[in-house]
Amino acid sequence: MTAKRWSAWLAGLWAGLLWGVGLVGAPAGFATADPATAGRVAGRMFAQEAYLGLILAIVLFVLLRNMARDSAASGAGSVFSGNMLLVLGALFTIVLGYFALQPMMAAAKAGQGNLSFGALHGISAGLYMLRAVLVSTLAWRLTA
Repeated sequence: MTAKRWSAWLAGLWAGLLWGVGLVGAPAGFATADPATAGRVAGRMFAQEAYLGLILAIVLFVLLRNMARDSAASGAGSVFSGNMLLVLGALFTIVLGYFALQPMMAAAKAGQGNLSFGALHGISAGLYMLRAVLVSTLAWRLTA
């Protein structure tokens, strides 16, 4: 398979994972279990998605960087592409949304910090949705 096909396949897989966890997995947990259990299950799903997302972002960035470098070598483009920006944006939302906000959310549950758990959860959910849109856009662009 070519690098473009691999990139499209990985981006599509990642987008499906994001939408599946966000629109099916987490809501199903809260619909069927008590809030504490559902929160732990959802937290675990989002943790796994964050780590898998890091791996996918790195692999996609390397593939897209190689494609952009080859394109630039042939005189058809730049060494930096819009697709690379989409991957970097998704990576940023993982780092900020999971690795920065999750500890703050745990502190807010314990009554510490400046922002409430609800406010931090809203920011985290917004970043997650942004990541799903960025990765879906990437998958769509790579299949064109």
